[in-house]
Amino acid sequence: MDRDCTNELAGQARDATARSAPLRIVGGDTKGFLGRPGAGEPLEVASHRGVLRHDPAELVITARAGTPLAEIEACLAAHGQRLAFEPPHFGVGATLGGTVACGLAGPARAWSGPLRDYVLGVRLLTGDGRVLRFGGEVMKNVAGYDVSRLLAGSFGVLGVLLDVSLKVLPRPPGERTLALELDESAALDRLADLARGALPLSAGSWADGRLFLRFDGSEATLDDVTRRVGGEVLAGSNGFWASLREQTHPFFAGSAALWRCTVPSQAPPLPLGSAPLVEWNGLQRWHRCDAAAPVFAVAAAAGGHATLFRHAPPGAEVFAALDAPLLRLHRQLKHVFDPAAILNPGHMYAEL
Repeated sequence: MDRDCTNELAGQARDATARSAPLRIVGGDTKGFLGRPGAGEPLEVASHRGVLRHDPAELVITARAGTPLAEIEACLAAHGQRLAFEPPHFGVGATLGGTVACGLAGPARAWSGPLRDYVLGVRLLTGDGRVLRFGGEVMKNVAGYDVSRLLAGSFGVLGVLLDVSLKVLPRPPGERTLALELDESAALDRLADLARGALPLSAGSWADGRLFLRFDGSEATLDDVTRRVGGEVLAGSNGFWASLREQTHPFFAGSAALWRCTVPSQAPPLPLGSAPLVEWNGLQRWHRCDAAAPVFAVAAAAGGHATLFRHAPPGAEVFAALDAPLLRLHRQLKHVFDPAAILNPGHMYAEL
């Protein structure tokens, strides 16, 4: 049932600030494993839900943060549209607010762009109970800092998302996935070659000695791509890409630490002693190795960074350490939006 809970949520925030009581923002809680362990009284956002506006002609949808992600996608699909960044759900309760707060994207990320590129505007609840609006429902609407996009991937430490406006895109007329037998180095080289070309590639992944390439377009275009690229046409490819997006692929099974390494696409295979699962044209590489392994250092040496994505032991750092100037900037931003530092404290870094 659609419901506006702005007043109740603002009242809880003001009360918590007055008591200096930490709040843990909770939506569908499908991504609760991300980041450092949350602490504080729950601030339930899932009841604040409902699609406020969908203009298919303008390619914009606006909804409350507690709206189920599945409801958003169904609304768009009825009009032949989609969220181009293919956000993961990680469970049936996934919400729009949690999706934006975590800033995650699926297999199309390297070609369609990150989630933050699609955020047009937000309505935000600050830690001291103020309700602020940033951006709007068109692409050019902000002078100065684009605060609405800053909130994508902020894990709730800056404020509670109330409403979000997103740019959406039409669904492609068709898609086809081709599979080629290649080792990791050859697969990275092939992805680099394709990135320099003009073929309608929309996703690429390497795992277990096979490179998977997804192309979008008309049937005639896809037939031409198949002749030019070669390989085996993968049956049931939608299930394959969904298994990567939702991490139900066998690679993600088990309790070993899961590391997400984001590195330049041209970086050679990382010396981590385990075969990765590669996505995003080589930009994103998943590794299963010990939580104590020097993954932060290895990723940094390759020109990127790492995140301990799943199965972090108690007390472990999840995100790569910030240098002093960047940490100072994070603290200043936190103070502006959450003066009493009550929202998701320590969820990203102990110092925030």
